[in-house]
Amino acid sequence: MSDATESIAARARLMDDAGYFDPNSDEVVPSPCISVCRMTEDRSRCEGCFRTIDEIRAWSGADSARRRGIWVLLLQRAGAAVPPSLAGADCGAKEPHA
Repeated sequence: MSDATESIAARARLMDDAGYFDPNSDEVVPSPCISVCRMTEDRSRCEGCFRTIDEIRAWSGADSARRRGIWVLLLQRAGAAVPPSLAGADCGAKEPHA
C-alpha cells in the first residue's frame, strides 16, 4: 500500500471512529484533504486525497450525503477499505460540468 493510500485510509478510520460518517450525525463530514494538493500527471485525481477536480470543486457546496459518497469513491480509487458506516452512501450523484 502506498504512503498516500495509507494516509487517506488512516484519515477515514479516524473520521469513522469519531462518528463523522454516521448518516444520523449532525456533524459536518470533514474534508479528506491531507494537505498534499497535487494532481496526478494525467490530472485524473489529487495525489493526496484521491478526489477528482469535480469532487474538489463540489465539496464546499455538497451536503453530508454527497460528501459521504465522495469519501466512498476516493477510498475505492485509493484501494482502501470503505468503513461499514459508509456502506449505504450514495456515490452515484455526479456534479454537472460547468
